[in-house]
Amino acid sequence: MLARRIIPCLDVDDGRVVKGVNFVDIRDAGDPVEQAQFYDRAGADELVFLDITATHEGRAIMHDVVRRTADQVFIPLTVGGGLRSVEDMRAMLHAGADKVAINSAAVRDPELIARGAEAFGSQCIVVAIDAKRVNADDESPRLDRDGTKSGYDTALLRAIDECVSIPVIASGGAGTLEHLRDGLTEGRADAVLAASIFHFRTHSVPEAKRFLLDAGLEVRPPAPDAAEAQDAAAPECGDAPPVNAE
Repeated sequence: MLARRIIPCLDVDDGRVVKGVNFVDIRDAGDPVEQAQFYDRAGADELVFLDITATHEGRAIMHDVVRRTADQVFIPLTVGGGLRSVEDMRAMLHAGADKVAINSAAVRDPELIARGAEAFGSQCIVVAIDAKRVNADDESPRLDRDGTKSGYDTALLRAIDECVSIPVIASGGAGTLEHLRDGLTEGRADAVLAASIFHFRTHSVPEAKRFLLDAGLEVRPPAPDAAEAQDAAAPECGDAPPVNAE
């Protein structure tokens, strides 16, 4: 089995990394380029960059921020948000992304996945699924787990793992190191994606890797000086007031 991956997620709005609960009550979490460098030095296995308002606002993703981010990191970078065509994917890859993530467009046009894979290779295409549970009795939706720090939906992850033959990334709800472990063990995910737990320094990437190694999971070990490098490079975040999400 390949080593499990730890993937910090940079949700970007108006050129800043932000984080909220279910994409509301959004707080500033720093500059995307600085945060990307920070996680690269900390030993993250990959980075995900999501322009969280591009689709809603019907605009193109911020190519300049992607380009500047890609220039500063040496780990795989996945970029998503507002990608609606093969041409959009091509532009992101030319800007420096290693992979592209599609979400709403994959629902509207499922064949876009195949067209992207044919054009750039299946290793470049990631599909992001925003899932909500529905109460079977009253059919009222339950909010998903993004930003809640309540843990991944491991039952859903297991169900997906049993249905597909491609890598599955757990996302939404990580708040503790145990949540990361459970996503990989109980959820059988190939990687865990997290934001708040890392952005606001609840835990560090090296700390998470050591915890998972101690739990018997195969992860790429942190570099001996990763913790020191992370402390020295830590950008300011978490002190800014909430961002107006309207």
